[in-house]
Order: sequence, then C-alpha cells, then structure tokens
Amino acid sequence: MKLLAEALGPGSERPLSAVPHWPSHVADDHTPVEFSVALAKHEPPSVRMIVESLAEQEQPDLRANVGAALGVLEQLAVRHQLDVRRLDVVRDLFLPEDPQGAFAFWYSLIVQPDVAPTIKVYLNPEVRGRESATSVVREALTRLGLGTAYDTVTRHALRRPGRDRFSFFALDLTDEEQARVKTYVAHEAAEIPDVVVAAAATPDIDQELLSDVVALACGGTGPFTGRPLMSSYTFMSGDTDRPSGYSLYIPVRDYVRDDLEACERVLAIMARCALDTAPFVMALASMVRRPLADGVGLIAHVSLRLGRPRPGVTVYLSSEAYDVTPARTTAMSL
Repeated sequence: MKLLAEALGPGSERPLSAVPHWPSHVADDHTPVEFSVALAKHEPPSVRMIVESLAEQEQPDLRANVGAALGVLEQLAVRHQLDVRRLDVVRDLFLPEDPQGAFAFWYSLIVQPDVAPTIKVYLNPEVRGRESATSVVREALTRLGLGTAYDTVTRHALRRPGRDRFSFFALDLTDEEQARVKTYVAHEAAEIPDVVVAAAATPDIDQELLSDVVALACGGTGPFTGRPLMSSYTFMSGDTDRPSGYSLYIPVRDYVRDDLEACERVLAIMARCALDTAPFVMALASMVRRPLADGVGLIAHVSLRLGRPRPGVTVYLSSEAYDVTPARTTAMSL
C-alpha cells in the first residue's frame, strides 16, 4: 500500500469527501485507482493497480496532475531503479504544455509476492486532440523503432474510419531488454469478426477462444454499442513489424444487469480458459461491501491475453469509494 500511496501523489492525503476533488477517469465513480487480478496457467496471480496521481490543490487540473505525476516519477525512479529512457524518447509527444482529453499520465503498478514491483505508464494519444491521436502514435512507434509495426496495427485494427481509434499508449519502466511497448485501439460498435481481424496482427492467435470469450462476456456476437471493446498490442525486444502479444479488453459492466451476472460471466470465461477461479474469488471477496445484485460496475472489465509474454485473463475491480452504480432493471446482453 506504500507504493500505491506514493503513486497517488500529494493529493492522496486528502480524506474521502462526498465527491472527489478530481473527477478521475480511472474508475466509473471517479476514484483515481482501479484494482485487477491477473491470472495465468502455472504462474502465481499478480495484483495490479491503475493509478492517477493527484495534485494537492483544492481543485486540480490536468496540467497540475501531470506535474504531480512527474514529481512522483522522480521519486519512484530512484527507489525502484526505473528505466525511463523509452519514456524520454516520446515525452514531448504525450506531455505537451496544454494537455487535452480525459487524462495525460497514469501509472500501472504490478505486485507479486517476493518479486520487485513492475511499474509502467499509460499515456493518452488524444492529449493533443482526438484528430492528432493517429499521428502521435505513428511518431511514437517510429521513434521507438516500431515504425513498420504501425502499418500492421492500422491494417488490422483501424479498418473502420470513425469507429476505430487509438486510445492508450503504455511503456514499461524496466530494463530495455524486458520492457514492453503497448498501444491500444478502441472499437466502437464492434462485432466479434472485427476483433478477430484485429487480433490477427499477432501470430498464432486462438481465434475460437477469442470469439468464445467475447460471447461469454457480452452475451452475444455484437454489435457492442456500450463502452467499446479495446485491442492492445504488446511489442517486446526484437519485435519489428508485428506484436508479440494481443489482449482484448471487454467492459463487461456495460453488458450485464448487475455484478452477480458479471461474476457468473467471468467464472464462465475462466472455465473456458481452464484457469483456477480461486484467486479471482478471493480478490472479489476482499473488495465487495454489498450484495453483488445491488449494483453494477464493481466488476468493470475482463481482458483476455493471447500470445507472449503471459497468456491468461485479467479481471478489473472498482473500489466504489465514492459511488455505486445501480443495477439495471433489464439485461444488456444481446
């Protein structure tokens, strides 16, 4: 929890109030932290936290929060021996003087027993405006030696003008040989064939498993008109024209009546992937403070990871620190 407090920055010392002093987009109720548990076969589970650093003033803005995040980075870099060279290569692209959009800089903290934490940053391709997102990602990948890979991603994932768009860009702050570069594409109103094509940018993808997981999570084949499905491409050392890994992020909360239904769907996905459900159940039990049927959004996302480096499933959980979204009266599945 000390690492989490550090990443939250100076604003973390403010007590909870009726409403958050900064409307973070990390979670639906604007809590600046989202938890997740990542599962893989033959590996211990890992706990992950997505965090937005908060400035200490009464009403911070995006620029102030970026300043707080960069101050946090200086401390974390020393304490955890972070490698920020790749971030420095693209810093000017993603951190302009006048940032736009819902966010500019988030942290991801990954912790496991007896292992040093892994820290990465999420950056916003729309920080210069949505119309500039594609050019920002193209230039970032080019600077990082992945210019050819940009063509692969756009050919598979940006096939539908106006409905497919770059949404996140992430960098591991670890040694360059181990660090990953990840780029994310949101798919508005997608159907299962759209994400199957997107996944085909990565070699040896199990298309049947991918299709089954989407259908289990969303209750149909699409189009999925709630929050968009999101593709993520993982580039590792040695990658040039194709990613090593692919993940699909599914906002399950938009396609269920309540968290009880979401839980049932997550368990079905884990059964389909032959994963032990116990770590997820324990993580959920540690978070829940109400009957699952009384709200929706505690179980926010589920993601399927395919290819390298660690295929598996991740489930994202909201703390609901500020609010609980009421359950729906009718199911949202298709």
